[in-house]
Amino acid sequence: AASDVYKRQCIKNYSMRILFRIMTLSILLFSFIACEDEEEAKEKSLEVTPVNLNGTWQLAEWNGQPLTEGTYCYITFARKDKTFKMYQKFDSMYARYLTGSFDIEKDDYLGYIINGKYDYSLGGRWNNSYIVTELLPSGSMIWTVKGDVEDISKYIRCNEVPSAVRKEVQIDEN
Repeated sequence: AASDVYKRQCIKNYSMRILFRIMTLSILLFSFIACEDEEEAKEKSLEVTPVNLNGTWQLAEWNGQPLTEGTYCYITFARKDKTFKMYQKFDSMYARYLTGSFDIEKDDYLGYIINGKYDYSLGGRWNNSYIVTELLPSGSMIWTVKGDVEDISKYIRCNEVPSAVRKEVQIDEN
């Protein structure tokens, strides 16, 4: 009779150990699955090339804040000849239309860097070069001033520059 009690206790202890192991493995397995789902949900960044930049982009945020009312910046990139058209009312009280060319280089440490040159400007070159990150298929990208990690711009893709903006800069595209 004593040996039966001992056998039942051994079986009960053995069952508890197996149950504990199964629960531990289940928790571990579910935690890995949860991590994989989060990584898969994050959109993969595109390579920064003239083809992927091609089109019109609107400056949506600057340093984490939306632009103040009445200011804007639209830039349209043309992939074939690596040129741009910029419509802006950002750093001046008057709307401006600027054109020029751009170039993209890949730095092993910093990643993709875009810089440009204006067509009709005394200085010619953009004031800054920008590190381009998070160029997403859904239509956004982040530009960080090279040498100033606190100067960050977020651009979103749009279909075209609004006609009111084109009219405000007073250009004749014909």
